[in-house]
Amino acid sequence: MSISATDVARTDGGAQWVEAVETPDGAEVWWDEPRPQEDGRRCVVRRLPDGSRRDVLPPGWNARNRLIEYGGRSWRPLPGGALVFTHWADQRLYLVNPGADPVPLTPEGPCHYGDLYLPPGREEVWAVRETHGAARDLVAVPLTGGEPRVVLKAHHFLMNPRLSPDGRHVSWIGWEHPRMPWDGTELCVAGLDAEGVAGPYRVIAGGEDESVVQAEWRDPDTLYAVTDPTGWWNLHEIGRDGLRRRNLTPLELEFGNAVWKPGATWFALAGDRVAAVYGTADDRRLGLLDPATGEIRDLGGAATHWTSSVSVAGGIAAGVAASPYTPLEVTAVSLADGAHTVVSAPKPLPPRDLLPAPRVTVIEGVHAHVYPPRERPAPYVVFVHGGPTGAHPLMLDLEIAYFTSRGLGVAVVNYGGSTGYGRAYRERLRHQWGVVDVHDCAEVARGLVEQGLADAGRIAIRGGSAGGWTTVAALVHSDVFAGGVACYAITDPAGWAAETHDFESRYLDGLIGPLPETEGRYRERSPLLHADRASGPCLMLHGLEDKIVDVGQAERFAAELDKHGKEWALLTFEGEQHGWRREETIVAALEAELAFYGKLFGFETPDVAAIELRGAK
Repeated sequence: MSISATDVARTDGGAQWVEAVETPDGAEVWWDEPRPQEDGRRCVVRRLPDGSRRDVLPPGWNARNRLIEYGGRSWRPLPGGALVFTHWADQRLYLVNPGADPVPLTPEGPCHYGDLYLPPGREEVWAVRETHGAARDLVAVPLTGGEPRVVLKAHHFLMNPRLSPDGRHVSWIGWEHPRMPWDGTELCVAGLDAEGVAGPYRVIAGGEDESVVQAEWRDPDTLYAVTDPTGWWNLHEIGRDGLRRRNLTPLELEFGNAVWKPGATWFALAGDRVAAVYGTADDRRLGLLDPATGEIRDLGGAATHWTSSVSVAGGIAAGVAASPYTPLEVTAVSLADGAHTVVSAPKPLPPRDLLPAPRVTVIEGVHAHVYPPRERPAPYVVFVHGGPTGAHPLMLDLEIAYFTSRGLGVAVVNYGGSTGYGRAYRERLRHQWGVVDVHDCAEVARGLVEQGLADAGRIAIRGGSAGGWTTVAALVHSDVFAGGVACYAITDPAGWAAETHDFESRYLDGLIGPLPETEGRYRERSPLLHADRASGPCLMLHGLEDKIVDVGQAERFAAELDKHGKEWALLTFEGEQHGWRREETIVAALEAELAFYGKLFGFETPDVAAIELRGAK
């Protein structure tokens, strides 16, 4: 018995943007969740105090946006069960009341709205507005509809707008090219005039080498902020004037993470306490912090991973949690006694004996999670996460279990550059992308062979986006891997830098080096220019609507592999962007990948269609 690709499509993926709401009848919890079987839309769900759940968005409505292409906070609940949200199809802001159809609040046009926020005491929603994919400002949109009012223009990128409790000041986080938000950001405060427009601002924390990722007002004169002057994202107390600062959690643990989607919340105020997610990529907990003493009361339970979406109201902290044997679930935790209640709908899970038992390991200084199959030594697949400023958490991933249930081992490598282990580990990748990530994946593969887990000569590598880059780079710059699977991969870094979207258009300045000064590095590391060195065949999968990595990156690499007599296959998917959202795509991609490993490692895959590799053998 093994896990099917349909099992994966219907179980993997998790809720985001969780919000707890206090009502006269008790606490409600709201979230949005993926619906692969509904054309990949994200639907907002409301769990009432009586335990019942209901979809807030009618069929066909999709709470997503294209802010910095990855999307930002896409909805907020209003009193009485109403919802303000961004709709994927036209990127406009809408309001929907219970039982009614959504009505637009913003005009038609080429704008993206995201990182939605409801300022207390104002009948409007604030949002970061992005025009033509580049210029950004903070706007206020009346909840009755109408022309947005510009609240502030300050930085090229901005996020996390917050109104002070007395309504007199606004705070936000901003940054400029070529920095990414995990490199350096500025926490800013400005006064508001009678019309609700910000005046001159003061930078109270952050800088070129300090990354502020979230800030919330404690009172009119003080903010709590997650920032990393010590090299770890800790929670700080910061005065509105910027002259007072105190690290509330002086620990070598992360209380924040890289911001890929503006709107993430790693902490939420709980009276005179703070509910916070913290830890490492190997164990991320939920705790209740006493700012006066620094004591943290653990609320995490059996979960090994809590996501960056924490909200507090009505005596509960709500978030999304998972463990190696439970999927991502929306969970409410009592602040009084720590009791856990799963509030999202249960997901169908395969029998426990089909799930791998992962272990955390460090091989030659490289962090990894190993998911061994029953038999050993076995063929292994090294999973490479995207980003590259990201990490793979320790949690149930049915995509991994899909392969381990068929006798393949999986090793997830949190290579140098990954988040969750402090800035120093993250910056091992500075100017070394295509070198350190490839080296670390190869070191883990060799270590598995030395430990008797993996079968030398039968190790593959796979990843998506930046993980796809590492996959193809490892194929051409090492001889460890017998083949690779690259999903929506970057294969030509110089070309990608010129053609990608604004948010990441200067990302490679820090990963490889600024152009044109370091053009030689780009040429030296380019998988496209060294396709003749590929150590094995490559399966590429790509969405045809990908605005982050154009499908041309895969097409050009395939052409180079073909020119040099290397084996390859390229599958493209209509209607998919940067990552898979539709059930049929998830199934087709997984089954093609399994067929590829069967051909590569020499085992039968009778339950999936065979895959044809092009190129000379």
